[in-house]
Amino acid sequence: MSTDTHAPEATGAEGVAWDIGTLVDGEGAAGVRRLLDEALQSARTLTAEVKGTLVDADAPTLAAALDRLAEIYEQARRAGSFASLDFAVDTSDPARGALMQEVSERSAALSAELVWFDLEVVDIDDDRATALLDEPALAGYRHHLENLRAGKPHVLSEVEERLLATTAPTGRQAWVRLFTEQTSAIQVDLPDEPEPVPLDAGLSRLLDPDRTTRKAAAEAVTEALQPGLRTRAYVFNTLLADRRIQDELRGYPSWISSWNLDNEASDESVQALVDAVVARYDIPQRWYRLKARVLGIDTLADYDRNASVASTKATIGWSRATEIVRDAYASFSPELAEVVGRFIDEGWIDAPTRPGKRGGAFCSYTVPGHHPYVFLNYTATPGDVMTLAHELGHGLHGYLARPQGVFEQMTPLTLAETASVFGETVTFERLLSMVDDADERFALLAQNLEGNIATVFRQVSMNRFEDAVHTHRREHGELSTEDFADHWARTQGDLFGDAMEVTDGYRSWWSYVPHFIGTPGYVYAYAYGQLLALSVYARYVERGDEFVPKYLELLAAGGSRWPEDLGRIVDCNLTDPGFWDAGLAIIDTKLTEAEQAAADAGRI
Repeated sequence: MSTDTHAPEATGAEGVAWDIGTLVDGEGAAGVRRLLDEALQSARTLTAEVKGTLVDADAPTLAAALDRLAEIYEQARRAGSFASLDFAVDTSDPARGALMQEVSERSAALSAELVWFDLEVVDIDDDRATALLDEPALAGYRHHLENLRAGKPHVLSEVEERLLATTAPTGRQAWVRLFTEQTSAIQVDLPDEPEPVPLDAGLSRLLDPDRTTRKAAAEAVTEALQPGLRTRAYVFNTLLADRRIQDELRGYPSWISSWNLDNEASDESVQALVDAVVARYDIPQRWYRLKARVLGIDTLADYDRNASVASTKATIGWSRATEIVRDAYASFSPELAEVVGRFIDEGWIDAPTRPGKRGGAFCSYTVPGHHPYVFLNYTATPGDVMTLAHELGHGLHGYLARPQGVFEQMTPLTLAETASVFGETVTFERLLSMVDDADERFALLAQNLEGNIATVFRQVSMNRFEDAVHTHRREHGELSTEDFADHWARTQGDLFGDAMEVTDGYRSWWSYVPHFIGTPGYVYAYAYGQLLALSVYARYVERGDEFVPKYLELLAAGGSRWPEDLGRIVDCNLTDPGFWDAGLAIIDTKLTEAEQAAADAGRI
């Protein structure tokens, strides 16, 4: 792998900014307001003309109403996508924040206006609904309608649903925004930097090969987290209580049941996944012991978890990174590589770190009538190349699934990571095939293992943390910052075992994780998707080019079928209790390869 020798702050991605103006026809905030005006007017017309008729509607009439509803959501989501993406690149800008809040409030009003629609669909007699769903006129909406009706036991009255929709912007959504603004404003005062740096840049120092640098960076991150710690804890407590109230109102048996229903997964199947992963915590612990030997450390500390084991500190500039990812996707499918090229060349990516920019990385599907966007904080580490490949996998999934329409473009979150992890794996295997040097091979295998451990085992440990704090809030009341810290240290300690020390400073690091706030329960979906994607990739290795059309069919299907049916497209049986064990065995095999590579390189 060739590397750039420039300083990390010069990544080559500084000018890589997206063009989101096409979402609103180049009209900016005025276009957002126009789309919302049009959507609300169309919603009112739909209400006036259709409300009260769906329970007895025939299939063509119901399909026509769904067509109109889809157009309304397409308009509203264009507006919402523009506002949220614009806010993500500068959360410190009051005007952007105000626009996002306006969209949130007006979208809530739109949802309240249309709440009757889903309620009437749910209220259709079961026998009649079964017959309707077999009608050709509703073929494009079948799965959406089945999914709606699956939630029938938890639906409230129209008055209650309208109230919840109307007050959402001043409830949960407001707290999520406050958390985002708080964490985006965190600046880390690193000892070797003249000015404070954003949190993501501070965290990236934990990859440094020098332990003194890592420890200093960890201490600086811990210090940077302290000023708003109690505020973030209060936000978290409030949202934990909100989840409890919602679950009680809707009759969900546990804090994660509603999320599992959205993901089209049973509580039992999710618990089986979690139990399978926890039972193999020996895999990360074995890796951390190997890593300690390679680094010459008796026992790793938490700030060593992401330490690079490469002999040299590699940086990969943006141009080289995009070349690697393009080549990797082209080695699998020219069709996918062509779409990847559009993301890179046509302003569909925002890459550099900036003050006020939201941390992390994500892909926004936007709407079926538009293309997706990829959001990064590119710091030129080898891991950032994998992140680029990962998020472009999401982008490809969203792009190919656009014909499924606004209701079925997106998969449930249990399958949402499949394409991203698959793309990451293709990129990794491409890189590995280019390497002959034993030491560099070990470094690549180590990076792959760290990614698998982070995505499978760490995310499940975070699920265990979420389970602990939700349970605590319901059984004992509000958590103190120390309560959060205790649950975090315990669940992380379970993951690390005796292979890694949890330091006192690390006890506050739960407080910047956005998933706990914005998408509670989401983290296990990473493990689900990772293990599924590894199994899908294994099918590709077995079958070669003949597998590619099946994989493209899977992506193009989006969320138009149940997860088990989507899995069958690529010959994966998601109902097999041993399925997760098979995916975990693949990670175990990679660890064995890494152990051998470390020995071949003379690192142990």
